[in-house]
Amino acid sequence: MKAWFIPSYGGPDVLQCGDWPEPLVGPQDVLVALTSLQAMVDIAHIQPRQKVLIHAGAGGVGTFAIQLAKHLGAYVCATASQAKHPLLRSLGADEVIDYKTQDFAQILSGYDMVLDTQGGDTLLRSFGVLRAGGIVVSVAGPPDLELARTWPMPWYLRLGIRAISWKVRRVARSLQCRYRFMLMQPSGAQLAEIAAPVDGGIIRPVIDKVYAFDQVKQAVAYAETGRATGKVVIRVDALGGSADPPHSALAA
Repeated sequence: MKAWFIPSYGGPDVLQCGDWPEPLVGPQDVLVALTSLQAMVDIAHIQPRQKVLIHAGAGGVGTFAIQLAKHLGAYVCATASQAKHPLLRSLGADEVIDYKTQDFAQILSGYDMVLDTQGGDTLLRSFGVLRAGGIVVSVAGPPDLELARTWPMPWYLRLGIRAISWKVRRVARSLQCRYRFMLMQPSGAQLAEIAAPVDGGIIRPVIDKVYAFDQVKQAVAYAETGRATGKVVIRVDALGGSADPPHSALAA
């Protein structure tokens, strides 16, 4: 497997593909698959009949995470605009909340995990729907102390992480809940693990649009509208014949 990509939770994924094995059709699937799997299995340890809330369920991470959570046997609630509700229910969501007209924090309670892709106020209010001991795993919130402990970095960055995560940690602690910042790690073993349910049709990647590399501006503009359902992808079939990944891209 060979792929290089620049992932963005708020915009398109820029990718260059080499030989890519089915059923994962491209690095956009790798990003959402590993993010979802590591958040739910490695961090939250989701078990059958537990309750999971997924914010932005119609997004790239959300559409995959809903299906994975159902595959793990969880009860799944997701937030999305009303127009996206039929799609999310077809993916397996047991309950869907219209974030424009409904307040999830006033409706939900007793959840075991929240997968947060929004950050900010949505992240802070998510702790209120958890049972004691529940966890919010965020891809959009501040880095946490676990990251500061396990990643090599200067001491002043560790102090900075402690400072910027203080408010989130305080809210979590006051409600007897946990917080983890999610930073996806490449893993061939986990890709093989997730390939089986994808290959069997249990989980299906949802791709909104695929743009050519010379359509980067249009792709970014479309992603920033917030109307995308699933992933917005920029495909790079070749970069001047180079065998090396583009500068600043991530390798997997």
